[in-house]
Amino acid sequence: MKKYVLIIIISLISVTLIGCGFSEENRLTSEEVVEAFTEAGLDIGETREMTEDDYGLGPMKAEEGTRFLITSLGDDNGGRILTYKNESDLDEMKEYYDSMSEEADMLFSWTMKHKNVLVQINGALPEEDYNEYKSALEGL
Repeated sequence: MKKYVLIIIISLISVTLIGCGFSEENRLTSEEVVEAFTEAGLDIGETREMTEDDYGLGPMKAEEGTRFLITSLGDDNGGRILTYKNESDLDEMKEYYDSMSEEADMLFSWTMKHKNVLVQINGALPEEDYNEYKSALEGL
């Protein structure tokens, strides 16, 4: 009897862990997101791999991260493209950015989530432009 209970428990844990991750066919890379933004004719300046400093105080759980500049926003302004292995880590980072936006207007930033990707963009970007980035992301 104990053997069957153990098998059931292990099976349930396995199913739960599998359900928390993103399937391979639904996974995107930050490079694919940059390409989608570029193909949509959006303002994408220099891109580079994110460093530890780029994460600030936020949880550093991303699988990969790309920092991109939006030239129309001025020097060193743009956004981040973060990819995750599981949805709970993605949601944790999105909540981090969203809660900062709620705390002070000067910390406001746009966030968008699609599949395994979180995009965070400087809040100085007009909402109309944000919607164009969001449409390009959701088209993937």
